[in-house]
Amino acid sequence: MRKKLNLLDESISPLKIIWYLAWPTVLEQLLLTAVQYVDTAMVGSLGTNATAAVTINASTTWLINGICGALGTGFSVLVGRNIGAGDYSAARNVIRQAMIAMLVFGVAIVCIVEAVAPFLPRILKADPAIHRSASTYLAIIGGGYFFNVAINLAANIIRCSGDTKTPMFANLGANLINVVLNFFLIFETRPIMIDFAIPLINRHVSFSFTAWGAGWGVSGAAVATVASLFVSATILVISLFRRNTDMRISIKDKFGFDAAVWKSMFRLAYPVAGERFALSGGQIVMTAIVTGLGTASLVAHQLAITAESLAYLPAFGFSAAATTLVSQSLGAQNQHLAKKLSRLCIFGGVLFMSMMGVVLYVFSEDLISIFSKDPEVISLGGRVLRIEAFAQPFFALANVVSGVLRGAGDTKWPFIIGLAGMWGVRLGLAYMLSHIFGLGLFGAWIAMVSDLVVRGLLCLLRYKKGNWSQVWGTVHDKAA
Repeated sequence: MRKKLNLLDESISPLKIIWYLAWPTVLEQLLLTAVQYVDTAMVGSLGTNATAAVTINASTTWLINGICGALGTGFSVLVGRNIGAGDYSAARNVIRQAMIAMLVFGVAIVCIVEAVAPFLPRILKADPAIHRSASTYLAIIGGGYFFNVAINLAANIIRCSGDTKTPMFANLGANLINVVLNFFLIFETRPIMIDFAIPLINRHVSFSFTAWGAGWGVSGAAVATVASLFVSATILVISLFRRNTDMRISIKDKFGFDAAVWKSMFRLAYPVAGERFALSGGQIVMTAIVTGLGTASLVAHQLAITAESLAYLPAFGFSAAATTLVSQSLGAQNQHLAKKLSRLCIFGGVLFMSMMGVVLYVFSEDLISIFSKDPEVISLGGRVLRIEAFAQPFFALANVVSGVLRGAGDTKWPFIIGLAGMWGVRLGLAYMLSHIFGLGLFGAWIAMVSDLVVRGLLCLLRYKKGNWSQVWGTVHDKAA
C-alpha cells in the first residue's frame, strides 16, 4: 500500500500536517480561480450582455453546487471518522454508498435544472435582451451536473482520507481543457498576431496564424465547462477504484443499499444542504435586488464576486484541512488533538485571508479590469471590492470554523448561523440601503460585509463554547 503521512501522529509537527493537507487545496482553488478569471474575461470580451447572460445564472449554480457539496460532506465525514477509528471496511462501504448516491442525485439534479432553465431569466427579471442566451447557457451547464455530483462526492471523500493532491491534479487537467476549449468554442475563426521581443539576443519576433473557432459565444463557454467537468469526474471516480490504499473499492464489490449509512449521511448532510439553500437562495434574491439597479450594476456585482474569489483561497485550504483532521481525530476518540489542530487551522485561515484583504483593497479596480473594459463597471466593481476587503478576516472565521464543525458532525450550527446572517442581516439591509436610501450597489455591498461580520463572530462564539467536539457521539448513536 502507498505510504502516506499519519495525520494523527502527535510526534509530527501539527503545522506540517496542516500544511500537508492545506497547500494542495489552496493551489487547486488558485488554479480554479485563474480559470474562472480567464473564462469570465473571454466571455466579457463579447460584451456586457454576454457577461450578464452568464452571471445572471451564478446564484442558481451556487445553490446547486451547495447541494452537491452537502452530499460530499455527508459521505466524506463518515469516511474520515471510520479511518480515524481504523475501520477501513466500514469506510469502503461508505464509499460504495456514495457511488449509488452519485447515480441517483446526479440524474435528479440534471432533470431539475433542465426544467428550470427556460424560465429562470424571467423569474430573476433579467433584461429581455439576454433571456435566450442565459437560458441556453444554464441548459447546457445543467447537463454537466451529473459530473458535478460525482466530483463533489469523490473529491471530498479523497480529501477526508488525507489525500488532497489527487483532487488538485484532476482539477488542474480538467481546467486546462476548459481554457483550451473556450479559446476554440467561444470565438469565431480569426487571425492571431504574436508579437514579442527577446531581450537577451536583442531580437523581435512577429508572426501570425489563423485560429479556427466555432463562434458559439456564451454557449461555447458552457460546452467547455461541461467537458472539463466530465474529465475531472472521470479521473476522480476512477481513482476510488484504482488507488493503491486501504480505501480502494472494486467493481466486483457488492453495492447494495445500506440504510444505516444513508441515515448517518442525511443527518450530516441535510443541515449543510439547508445552509446552502439559505445562502444561495439569499444570493438569488440578492441578484434580483441588484438586477433592479441596472445591467452595469449587475455585471459589476458579479465580476466583483469573481474577483473576490481570489481571497477565498486560504479559507478553502484551511477549512478542508480542519474537516479532515477533526473528523479523523474524533474518530480516534482524541478530542484534545481535534481542538489543538482546529485552533491552528483557524489562526492560519484568518491570517492569510487578512493578507488577501489587503490585496483586494490595493488592486480592486485592476482586478475588475481583467474582466471588463467598461469604465462604469470597473469603477463600481472596484469601489465595492474595497468595502469587502475589510470583511475578509470575519469571512475566514466563518469558513474555517464551519469546516471544524462539519468535521465534528455539528453541521446544524453553520446552517443556523448562515440563515441568520443572510436572511436576518444581508437581504433586508441590502434592499433598504440600495433602493430606499439610494446607495445603489455600494449599499448592497455594505449589507454583504455586515452579514459576513455577523457570521464570523457567531461562528467564533460557537467554537469557543467547546461542546462541538462531543456532537458526533450523539449523531452516530442515533444513526446506528
